[in-house]
Amino acid sequence: MTAARIEDVPLLCGKGKFLDDLDPMRGSLVAAVVRSPHPHARIRSVELSRARAHPGVAVVLGPDDVLAALKPFPLSLKTPIRYYPTGTDKVRFVGEPVAVVVATDRYTAEDAAELVEVDYEPLPPVVDSTRAIAEDAPLLHEELGSNVATDRTFSFGSVDEIFAGAAHVVTGEYRFPRYTSAPMECYSVVAEWLEDVDGPGVTAWANFHGPFSMVPVLAAGLGLPTSRVRLRVPADIGGSFGIKSGIYPYVALMALASKHCGRPVRWTEDRVEHLLSSSAGSDRWMRFEAAVDADGKVEALRADLVDNVGAYLRPPEPSTLYRCFGNITGAYGIGAVAIRARAVVTNKTPTGLNRGFGGQQLYFGLERIMDRVARELDLDPAEIRRRNLIQAGAFPYHTPSGGVYDSGDYPRAFELALRNADYEKLRERQRQARKAGEYFGIGMATIVDPSATNIGYVGLATPAEQRATGRGKSGSTEHVRISVDPQGVVSVLLGTVPQGQGHATVARQLVAQRLGLPQESVRPVVEMDTATTPWTITSGSYSSRFAPLLTSALVAAADKIAETIRAAAGVLLDTDPAGLELADGFVRKRDAPEERVAFRHAAGLVHWDPGSLPEGVPARLYEEAAFNPPQAKAPSTGDQINSSLCYGFVAELVAVRIDPVTLAVEVELVSTVHDAGTILNPKLLEGQVHGALAHALGGALYEELRYADSGQPTSATFMDYFCPTSAEASYPLISDHLETPSPFTTLGAKGCGEGSSMSLPVAIANAVTDALGVEVTTLPLHGNVVHELLERKA
Repeated sequence: MTAARIEDVPLLCGKGKFLDDLDPMRGSLVAAVVRSPHPHARIRSVELSRARAHPGVAVVLGPDDVLAALKPFPLSLKTPIRYYPTGTDKVRFVGEPVAVVVATDRYTAEDAAELVEVDYEPLPPVVDSTRAIAEDAPLLHEELGSNVATDRTFSFGSVDEIFAGAAHVVTGEYRFPRYTSAPMECYSVVAEWLEDVDGPGVTAWANFHGPFSMVPVLAAGLGLPTSRVRLRVPADIGGSFGIKSGIYPYVALMALASKHCGRPVRWTEDRVEHLLSSSAGSDRWMRFEAAVDADGKVEALRADLVDNVGAYLRPPEPSTLYRCFGNITGAYGIGAVAIRARAVVTNKTPTGLNRGFGGQQLYFGLERIMDRVARELDLDPAEIRRRNLIQAGAFPYHTPSGGVYDSGDYPRAFELALRNADYEKLRERQRQARKAGEYFGIGMATIVDPSATNIGYVGLATPAEQRATGRGKSGSTEHVRISVDPQGVVSVLLGTVPQGQGHATVARQLVAQRLGLPQESVRPVVEMDTATTPWTITSGSYSSRFAPLLTSALVAAADKIAETIRAAAGVLLDTDPAGLELADGFVRKRDAPEERVAFRHAAGLVHWDPGSLPEGVPARLYEEAAFNPPQAKAPSTGDQINSSLCYGFVAELVAVRIDPVTLAVEVELVSTVHDAGTILNPKLLEGQVHGALAHALGGALYEELRYADSGQPTSATFMDYFCPTSAEASYPLISDHLETPSPFTTLGAKGCGEGSSMSLPVAIANAVTDALGVEVTTLPLHGNVVHELLERKA
């Protein structure tokens, strides 16, 4: 039976536990951050005395204090870039922290922050990645010698030979914009520096969502062992979708402030700060070339990818470049691929994770080039996909770059999306619209949706010969803990720090099913405390990990509990436990269900009379389990990697109408089909689809963190940064699903939280191209962009 969401009632009744509502450390002082107004400037001096003298101020810290106490955060690859939580020698983006003021309240801290005097020497900025790689571009990090933080090339298969003999070579250049997630709650941190018998340490609360590989990064910046950094995450974090993985510099900064003032320090980011300087998905310039045979089959692909990572290549970047490495050929049977991957620093805010990271950028280029191939060969865009999709009998399918697609039936899902939209009828409607002089277009995208990231992909940024033997990184591991009390109530401890996905609901549903209990007997607890909650480096709520990984661990732990319960019930029933089953709150004989004992009585025996248990049966109802799939390995010496454990599939079709007066793009219909393997909870799955579509709609039509050539942000408030509302997201939607269970997860489930965030932006771009007859090469598609496209056509 599908479980109803148990997370909703507290949120709807104002009972949510958001960090800004909590007072986890009594006696906290409050911080305000002094930020740079310049995109690029040398720091000549910082005068803090007036701010320190202001009434109510406890401490004011500047670059010298940071340099004296903190170390540069370790990066994901060897590079001379030095990244601290504040600018030290220079500032490199508007909004970069320069100082922090701690006072009795936020008002006092803000007033005193205005008294901090910084003497800047302005330097020339560069914000465009293609401009930043020019030889005469201003250097952000002189010790790096250029603005290219990493530059790697890869080749798999006979790429050059295939291109030389291709019937057609189709080329396209594209840009994907930088945008954020605009979470309801911005960054929030409460940190306390401690000195005890074990030496210095930090306890911090933060609305961080993972990956917990950031905890060692934070500890290294603080100069502390990981064991002395305790990070706690509240039950509710007000949304993230990746953005809050970038909160760790502020944790370090507030911990340092606490060390100086001897009190806990609280800081909550406001909306302007968040849009100005928190984190965003990277904008990408890309060039794709497809070698196509006479029948329209793409035989080889070249991809040149340049990610604008902003001022610093801060961890977990360059994740965006490599997260989709194993699925870089998408849903198509392309046998050879060459890749150039570069991360470039510019005078923009540093980037990080954003819903669908890497996939949004990849598929914008890949699906645009597929439509271009269709036009070059005078084929329907649906037909070009039919000719190139991986067939159902090919799974598990091995991509040239190392991905292992676990399961799927891509043609079937694609045809279902077309049929649900009545594709031929839409084409007829388009013909009639064109006769009337109207702009009406149809676009589509077929994408592979990676889930349960293998963190080993980041190793690809380092050449194989430089990767230390025996020190590789890999893994898609997740832990869970289940216990049963003497009354038979089951507690499930989750450390996945969800952001609204319904992890507690699904966990209760699954554990109740495995233990044969009513759902009310299972109590899921969602909390992350690195001192008490089971976690690994890969833990966190990102890359759609919950369904494939944590549920697999849940099953393992629940089955261990069930084994002990059956053994205890066997004592009570004087029978062989092998013949018992758990159902309806009882343990009963499989062949005589009327002979039974209550689950709680069996649990009580383990607690109160463990001496009666058979030899070898553990006297505990407390199990911790880990799911560690063997398919998640480090990169090979040939640079191949299975960059995710699971690969779902999305087929999406979009019809758009363009208003002839305002030139606004209006979505007339979305038909989407998702294959996420085994569906665990249909309502929650559908909610994820709706959420990803809304997210994608913003990136396709409205949202962009824009910068002037001067380096100044021009979208730092909601007056200029447009987010879609329910009105914009009220288009007709036909959502359908296919189930091809994964053989690599216990329940066959894959992730589904990100799929449409990757597919809808390019499907809309394809539809607008179809409507106007002009190539769309970038997003978002504001009315003025459409106007420019029409002028280009004229």
